[in-house]
Amino acid sequence: MICKRKSNVLPLVFGGLAWVGVSLPQVWAAPVAGWLGWRGPNQNGSSEETGLPTKVEVGGKSQLWSSEFPGQGTPVIAGGKLYAMGYVGEGADLQEGIGCFDAETGKKQWQQLYNDFLSDTIYLRYATSSPTIDAATGNVYMQGTQGILGCFSASGKLLWQHSMMEEFGRLTFPNGRTASPVIDRDLVITRAVTANWGAQGPAADRFYAFDKITGDLVWDSNPGDKPKDNSFSHPVLGWLNGKRVFYAACGDGSIVCVNARNGAALWRVPVFKAGINASLVVHNNDKIIAIFGTPYEKGETIAIKIPNVEPAKPSDGPVVVDPASVALWHNELSTSTSSLTLHEDRVYLVTETGELCALDANTGKTAWKLKLGIEQRNASPLFADGKLYLSILNEPGNAKGDDSSDAGSKGAFYIIRPGPSEAKILSHVALEGRCFGSPCAYNGKVYVQTTKKLYCFGSKGRNRGLAAEPAAEKWPQPGPAKQLQIIPSEVFLKPGQSLPLRVRSLDANGFTVDENVDPKSLAWEAFIPATAKVKSTLKANIDSSAMLVATSDSLPSAGMFQASLGDLHGFMRGRVLPNLPLKNDFEDFKLSETNPAEDATFAYPPLPWIGARFKFEVRERDGNKSLTKTIDNKFFQRAQVFIGHADMKNYTVEADVQSDGNKRKMSDVGVINQRYAVLLKGNEQKLEVNSNLERLREAVPFKWLPNEWYHLKTRVDVAADGSGTVRAKAWKRGDPEPSAWTIEVAHRSAHRNGSPGLFGFAPQDMRVFIDNITVTPND
Repeated sequence: MICKRKSNVLPLVFGGLAWVGVSLPQVWAAPVAGWLGWRGPNQNGSSEETGLPTKVEVGGKSQLWSSEFPGQGTPVIAGGKLYAMGYVGEGADLQEGIGCFDAETGKKQWQQLYNDFLSDTIYLRYATSSPTIDAATGNVYMQGTQGILGCFSASGKLLWQHSMMEEFGRLTFPNGRTASPVIDRDLVITRAVTANWGAQGPAADRFYAFDKITGDLVWDSNPGDKPKDNSFSHPVLGWLNGKRVFYAACGDGSIVCVNARNGAALWRVPVFKAGINASLVVHNNDKIIAIFGTPYEKGETIAIKIPNVEPAKPSDGPVVVDPASVALWHNELSTSTSSLTLHEDRVYLVTETGELCALDANTGKTAWKLKLGIEQRNASPLFADGKLYLSILNEPGNAKGDDSSDAGSKGAFYIIRPGPSEAKILSHVALEGRCFGSPCAYNGKVYVQTTKKLYCFGSKGRNRGLAAEPAAEKWPQPGPAKQLQIIPSEVFLKPGQSLPLRVRSLDANGFTVDENVDPKSLAWEAFIPATAKVKSTLKANIDSSAMLVATSDSLPSAGMFQASLGDLHGFMRGRVLPNLPLKNDFEDFKLSETNPAEDATFAYPPLPWIGARFKFEVRERDGNKSLTKTIDNKFFQRAQVFIGHADMKNYTVEADVQSDGNKRKMSDVGVINQRYAVLLKGNEQKLEVNSNLERLREAVPFKWLPNEWYHLKTRVDVAADGSGTVRAKAWKRGDPEPSAWTIEVAHRSAHRNGSPGLFGFAPQDMRVFIDNITVTPND
């Protein structure tokens, strides 16, 4: 990511995707109030607002409007505007994005849409993410299912964006569960399971904090153990021993605490053998209540005392706390994805089997249960005005099961009065489309989104029962400077490109002491961690004006820099990847590493490549060196590797490919061109083009043999109207190139850019091999 500043205008490049001019007065708009994030103003699914509807009727007076904006998330509201994630289009042309509506009338004001790409997401299966609004500026943030993290002004202007997949190695999962961003002062924090480069090559459930104005990466954090699943558990901000922290559940089955100012992982409590997706709640600032389970493994609801521990130094990693030492209570009620709601001393939850339940937050005892449906998928209760507002996946008696079609299906929307020992249904209506997202409420109105529509129920105009705005949190004064923070903490450059650096000094708790440390006053030097597997340096220099300048060398590089000011130190890491053409035959790699399990020698793949480490190794194959798929970790049996810039386009990718195996057992191997995967499918004996396995996937028969090299060639052509054609051909290496393309796939809303890459899928312990890779400009 590159950021350049001139006077009061910020011309920006983020992730190599787009230049966007941002005027500071527009960025720093007036503060706003409302339902600003998925979990609401109290971070726990509750609101203090009164005057909300007690009964609703579809098509009646209480329904103020509905809009054709299908989605599976929770809307957010501020400044008279409602923002929601949604889907537009059908089939291969389905696009996901953010829509802005007049909160009073439902009139759509703008939308920004993105193609899904290179994912195995199954739609209409789980909830998506929700947008987040910054109270200080009114800007709105989103992370799409495909990993596009974007910032928009209230008027819909794109301010910055990142392709988390191509820049940080974000992995996709069939369930599609995606994190919603959270704002903390100057930071926007999100999360994903990523397999990046270097020390961050192993897949991990990581949190990322970006500067909310510029989009610069400020820190990243890996507080958990090896993930067993992805998670969209929302961070809950708070305070612990004078530190600004957040608590969250993770894909490794643990509850974690992270310093929100510098990303230092403080502690983790392993509580479940599978990943935890539901968001936790904090009760009385001394306990965390969490719920977990899977459709196949019984979980529970638990309360733990917030541990009062932290590592001796940040590099030690989080303190692992014995769950028995902090356990307060547990309850057998469980669910996999519906989050908890907290109001005073009462916890509300919906089980996997559709039971609404109330628990005592102090003892964990069940106060009452109310059966509403046969299953629940993601949606959480909203508590406001003494009532519970809840959407249920399917209207009772209208279950659809775990499929991707909701034709004719209806969700259920309830308003319920909870009491000490029972609950009373005040209103129950069927909505068009299934309900995955949680309701939200603001200004006398309740909003709920289904897979068909966006609904608004309540009263017109301003509500007299609006809750008072919470008092501003009082932050502590910083202590003496103990560390430096370099921003951006990770960079991505092209040869000859330059980047200005910002440096802060932080105290021991991570609070800013000096916002503008002069970079020219620091001592800068290349830094190679003692644990580095590849001893490499970034081919860039810090010039006399403290600009980071990549050399004009056409070879890729990656590495770290250390900045020092007396006893204070800070670090940043980065990559330099050349422009087209790209070429790699691996012959200059030295096979100096040994895999003891196989007694095989290998070399690590190119360090700057995203997602290659531990998924591929360079080994000998048929007298040459080639990229070889590893098979020892089942979590990595499907591997995507990115070898270029996300803004690359109009190029041709070629490579030699091979699969191990026999005529009945082979794997899949191929290349990535502009966000399309072009694969030779072993067991299916096909040449396939795909981008989303459910929406865009076409193939033709192609017979190929195991342990034989084939040459694969593909290009993408995009017309002026945005339509495009993906062309590919394959033939046995050494044979003449066929004159015709083996497959041509038309795409009306074509991907206009994307990093070139590689693909390997080895689910049956049959390796795949890739060699002689070239990426050249078309024409």
